[in-house]
Amino acid sequence: MIQSHCYCLSGIVITIYFCLLIHALASPTLHFCRHDQREALLEFRDEFPSSEFYASPWNKSSDRCHWKGVTCDDRYGQVISLDLTEAFLNGSLKANSSLFRLRYLRYLNLNMCELQGEIPSSLGNLSRLTLVDLSDNHLIGEIPASIGYLNNLRELILDMNNLIGKIPSSIEKLSSLTNLELSHNHLIGEIPASIGYLNNLRELILEYNNLIGKIPSSIGNLSSLTNLELSNNHLIGEIPTSIGNLSSLTDLSLSANLLVGEVPASIGNLNGLRVMDLSDNSLSGDFHILFANLTKLTDFDISFNKFTSTLPSDMSGFHNLESFDVSENSFVGPFPKSFFSIPSLQSLRLGENQFTGPIQLGNTSLSSFELQDLDLSYNRFDGPIPEYICEFINLASLYLDHNDFTGSIPRSISKLVKLESLYISNNKFTGELPHFIWENVTIFFIDILDLSSNSFRGPFPHWICKIIFLELLDLSNNFFNGLIPSCLRNNMVYLKELSLSNNSFSGVFPDIFVNATHLVSLDVSRNQLEGKFPKSLINCKALQLVNVESNNIKDKFPSWLGSLPLLRVLSLRSNDFYGPLYHPPKSIGFQSLRVIDVSHNDLTGTLPPHYFSSWHEMTTNSELVTPGNDYMEDVYDIFPFIFYRSIEMVVKGVDMRHVPEPTPQQHEELLEEEEHMFSWVAAAIAYVLGVFCGFVIGYILASDIQEWFTEKFGRRKLRVTTTAC
Repeated sequence: MIQSHCYCLSGIVITIYFCLLIHALASPTLHFCRHDQREALLEFRDEFPSSEFYASPWNKSSDRCHWKGVTCDDRYGQVISLDLTEAFLNGSLKANSSLFRLRYLRYLNLNMCELQGEIPSSLGNLSRLTLVDLSDNHLIGEIPASIGYLNNLRELILDMNNLIGKIPSSIEKLSSLTNLELSHNHLIGEIPASIGYLNNLRELILEYNNLIGKIPSSIGNLSSLTNLELSNNHLIGEIPTSIGNLSSLTDLSLSANLLVGEVPASIGNLNGLRVMDLSDNSLSGDFHILFANLTKLTDFDISFNKFTSTLPSDMSGFHNLESFDVSENSFVGPFPKSFFSIPSLQSLRLGENQFTGPIQLGNTSLSSFELQDLDLSYNRFDGPIPEYICEFINLASLYLDHNDFTGSIPRSISKLVKLESLYISNNKFTGELPHFIWENVTIFFIDILDLSSNSFRGPFPHWICKIIFLELLDLSNNFFNGLIPSCLRNNMVYLKELSLSNNSFSGVFPDIFVNATHLVSLDVSRNQLEGKFPKSLINCKALQLVNVESNNIKDKFPSWLGSLPLLRVLSLRSNDFYGPLYHPPKSIGFQSLRVIDVSHNDLTGTLPPHYFSSWHEMTTNSELVTPGNDYMEDVYDIFPFIFYRSIEMVVKGVDMRHVPEPTPQQHEELLEEEEHMFSWVAAAIAYVLGVFCGFVIGYILASDIQEWFTEKFGRRKLRVTTTAC
């Protein structure tokens, strides 16, 4: 009996033992990492000895599966995920990297790791990968064809690198792929038609490359696609009708390509679209058919195209619309007040079309509207600015320039407490600038104030001195008079462009530039200023243009300006400068100078030959002048939405004044009509020998000067992409 009890007890113990053993083997958690995986990880770390990653807390004494960025399979201890985002590896992936011994890896994220070199073809050996993110590094070379071996891959993210070559055809084998992001590289060739085989693809992002050819119609097979971004390439031809088959599409961006023809009406069937950007092409078509059914849109941009139509009279169904941009087309008709039935609208850009008539908003209450950006520039709007403009209390940018607006600035504009940029130039406004406009103190955070080319009169508005964050001030081409106040020095900390030209300012030119370290362009030409040339300009190390022509300034030639490293244009003509062009000890200066005009002064002495031997910028071959080597490239970067300064020059006795030009499209039309006006051979320097004796020198080819004045001093507008400078 006792023996039977012992047998029974032994059986129970054995059963319990086996149960515990089975439970341990089936346990979902193991607290160790396989030896080969540990060694591979440590060796991978050692491949980057100069990186912050090398000093990471990875060490032999701790469990590798708990290292930061490492995830292991709970059952077998295999490394299945490596996420080293922003680890700053500062090196390259070698073909024999220990990384490729992690054969069970499913998730590889080396985003923003300062990786260099090429993507090794060995990556194709990690066949279990479902995500590869090598974005935002410095990778070069081609995308390896071996990427096609990753048949489990769902996300391939290689954007923000320096990759070259074509999109490998082997990508067509990645049948599980949902995201393909190759943007911001230097890829060439055509978009492979075989991309249409990727039936599971949801995001296809190829923007900012050098892709050519037509958009393949096979893209219309990607029925799961929600995001198609092909902007900023060199794609040609028409938009394929098959894009209308992408019923799941929410984001469509084809901007900044070379697309032509009519936009297919089938796009109007994509009623799930939220973002549509076809800007910067040569597209046309029936706007009403294209737009009518896209009632879920939040952002719509067809700017810089060839659309001709009126805008819809009823916008009541577009409850989600936040941004609407049709600028640089040929739309006609009256002010489209229908848009002010959309309280969610934040940006309305109608600039550079052919709209006419006064601004009439009807009886709609505007106080609840979110409008922040209103661009009506370069149209034919007329009449006064309505008082109820103040109801757009969130307005930050107001572009009314280049129209036929009349009257004075309404008092209500003082209530736009969030206003940052105000463009009302080239209209027919009259009268003085009343102080009440700026009675609200918050308006002094405005950074751009352009009132040029109107008929404003009266003294310099002193309240401008209180706008301490001002970056651009343009009062040119008006009838202002009196003194330029010394309080203007308060604006100099942030000011980049100051133009007071072609007014009737008089008195001493105040020496107010001690803190103007950001000033790029100074133009006070065609006034009646007197006294000395302001020596505080020596502090303006960013200065590129100085134009004080046609005043009464009496001083020695300011040879000390030669120490300004970026000075490209210097016009002192028609003043009372006297003495020699340089003062001992002579210094070779003006290293960046391209144009100098000192004619019609009282200069004496001999021509300083060392100037001419050092003015290398004047001998630049016109073929070498590229968009990246512009005369005023820094100004363009600072103010991409506005014009560039005018200047008057004397070339071989001919007095020529070059004023701010229209946009590139309008300028091309003017060039066709008046090309003969720019057929002069060289820019010049004039030097007076004796009393009023001129001497003209220069070696700037006609194409340099024409390109400079027409493109760099012409008003040029760019499309804003939010993104944002």
